[in-house]
Amino acid sequence: MLSRLSRPQAVAVCALPVVALLATAVFAPLPFSVAQPGMTANVLGKNQGTEVITVSGAPTRNTSGQLRMTTIVATGPDARVSLRDVIGNWFRTDRAVMPRDAVYPSGDTVKEIEKHNQEQMRQSQDAATQAALKYLDLSADKVRVQLKLADVGGPSAGLLFTLGIIDKLNGDGSGGDLTGGRTIAGTGTIDAAGKVGAVGGVALKTQAARRDGATVFLVPKAECSDAKAELPKGLRLVPVTTLKGAVNSLVALEKGKDSVPSC
Repeated sequence: MLSRLSRPQAVAVCALPVVALLATAVFAPLPFSVAQPGMTANVLGKNQGTEVITVSGAPTRNTSGQLRMTTIVATGPDARVSLRDVIGNWFRTDRAVMPRDAVYPSGDTVKEIEKHNQEQMRQSQDAATQAALKYLDLSADKVRVQLKLADVGGPSAGLLFTLGIIDKLNGDGSGGDLTGGRTIAGTGTIDAAGKVGAVGGVALKTQAARRDGATVFLVPKAECSDAKAELPKGLRLVPVTTLKGAVNSLVALEKGKDSVPSC
């Protein structure tokens, strides 16, 4: 004959499946990625010992200041992110929990994603070169630009590549530097016509920029609110929508004018 369980014993027995389910939920993989501020690179200088921008067919300038492209680092597409990881990073200002599909193409393998990111980088570099030469009214048949940036993929460095090419070839147009000797950082895609496009992770990129000494951050205008969310102290946001607008803002900033837009 079975003995009757006391109330505490019954509660304990019933709680066991619940505890097991909670433990499973805490450690089970979830479709999220955790991102944080990544590396930045000065496109006017060297990265891993190699010049980022090399120009042939036209004289280049010695530049001062820096133009730093910015990145984020996210857990890989095949990384296990648990509920514990999500909760642990959700309230950190230097982390962002994002749907994995918002970071990586759905269904692709790691190698396919790497190939996709490399192709986006190549297209971004081509567009940056076209936009810069068009802005300067220079012929691509005479002026050749080579862009090299190791271990970085995607299109978000397009704007900074373009500004770097312009600074090396023409500066501010009157003998000075686009940077005005400052450390300028930013992000944004670019197309051949000079239109600046939105990217992602701008709140984390502003932190990377300030960490590496930037005092000004160029941000696609549509992402101003995101950039302001966790804006580090001492970093000024300058919204941009076009290459011409970005150049004009940097020149105005260099000359101390009041016409520099802000978020």
